[in-house]
Amino acid sequence: MTEQVPPAGTPDLAPQDQNLASESARQAPARRQAARRADVPAAQDRAAAPAAQDADVIVVGAGPAGSSVAYYLASAGLDVLLLEKTHFPREKVCGDGLTPRAVKALTAMGVPLAESDGWLRNKGLRIIGGGGRIELDWPDMSSYPGYGLVRARTDFDQILARHAEKAGARLLEGVTVTTPILDEATGRITGVSARDGSQFRAPMVVAADGNSSRLSVAMGLHKRDDRPLGVAVRTYYKSPRHDDDYLEAWLDLWDGDQLLPGYGWIFGMGDGTSNVGLGLLNTSSGFGEIDYRAFLRRWLAAMPAEWGFTEENRTAPVRGAALPMGFNRTPHYTSGLLLVGDAGGMVNPFNGEGIAYALESGETAASVITQALARPTAASRERVLETYPQQLKDAYGGYYTLGRVFVELIGKPSFMQFATKHGVKRPWVMRFTMKLLGNLTETHHGDAVDRLLNAVSKMTPAA
Repeated sequence: MTEQVPPAGTPDLAPQDQNLASESARQAPARRQAARRADVPAAQDRAAAPAAQDADVIVVGAGPAGSSVAYYLASAGLDVLLLEKTHFPREKVCGDGLTPRAVKALTAMGVPLAESDGWLRNKGLRIIGGGGRIELDWPDMSSYPGYGLVRARTDFDQILARHAEKAGARLLEGVTVTTPILDEATGRITGVSARDGSQFRAPMVVAADGNSSRLSVAMGLHKRDDRPLGVAVRTYYKSPRHDDDYLEAWLDLWDGDQLLPGYGWIFGMGDGTSNVGLGLLNTSSGFGEIDYRAFLRRWLAAMPAEWGFTEENRTAPVRGAALPMGFNRTPHYTSGLLLVGDAGGMVNPFNGEGIAYALESGETAASVITQALARPTAASRERVLETYPQQLKDAYGGYYTLGRVFVELIGKPSFMQFATKHGVKRPWVMRFTMKLLGNLTETHHGDAVDRLLNAVSKMTPAA
């Protein structure tokens, strides 16, 4: 296995006008009703069809962020085109573990989460490091459910995309967006062009095209070098640990005599396999020079043989991906384009979680767009759209700033060693750490820890 992790930054793509908004919004319900009467074919069969290329909103990318924003927009009665370059089911690199924060967002969307449908519940987090081991149940809170979930991304993304489609979004698979369409006079994005020559037009476009976000780059929005970046590698093994009740995190990632910033994980999938992987941060002195796949093999070689993490039990390739953290691409709105999820660098710097923030930013973007399209003039619509970056800062800005400080600290081996050695063995420290790293605090009726973490996040400047 000599596969290489893709470079941490891959560029570039797409842009639109607001004059069509009022008329398009009025016509949207009628268009959807006509489509249903005409028995529109399945999404994968529509991918090559040139019909219905105008919409109220175009969403580029049908990952969790794109499907979230498409779902909420369609539920509000808007005509949404959701463009996905691949065909479902499709692979994505992920730990497949969902925290209570992500579960809350899925519940808000009305996604069915029955265990009988393949959603595997977990009780909490098992942390191993510094010679200690502790199991922490997810906190029982009014703000978040007391359980997490596991679901493979091959299933997960497809479920969300179909859920958005059921709400009324028009999902087109196999559409590779290549260039933005810009208004020559204003520079606003007015649509996107696809590789097959198709053009799609709308007064607003959402970039949900992931870490590289070619659409954002084409609009002049590049990655920020002052933000943390991670790399994750993962694969699957047949293992008796497949039905574990806890997500497991290993904090001691030693490469020889060097302690690296990051963690390894073992998440049981409930289907006879475990998702096993590791994530590393660019605060490591050797970041970019490490053979991550070889490091994963070395790490697993030290695991108990009975767990089955050997080559003959591996069921999938070792794959890698970059994790864009802490708002590593800004501004999140410009000239008719809104960024959601990984396109806007919304991965949590504390723990590498991206799905919850993808879903939440999709909901926020949809709310802003819905309100903007209801305004009668271009100027009034623009005022609403310009609130989107500030809403994101209010929600995550201070917390992500703290996360960037945390990333710098754990990049120092002495701090990491001290923290794991003295923290893991102290339950009260780890319960505090779980709430901090998972961003799981009560906004009302919280305990002293919640009040402290909320206050510190609010007081920390959102840069």
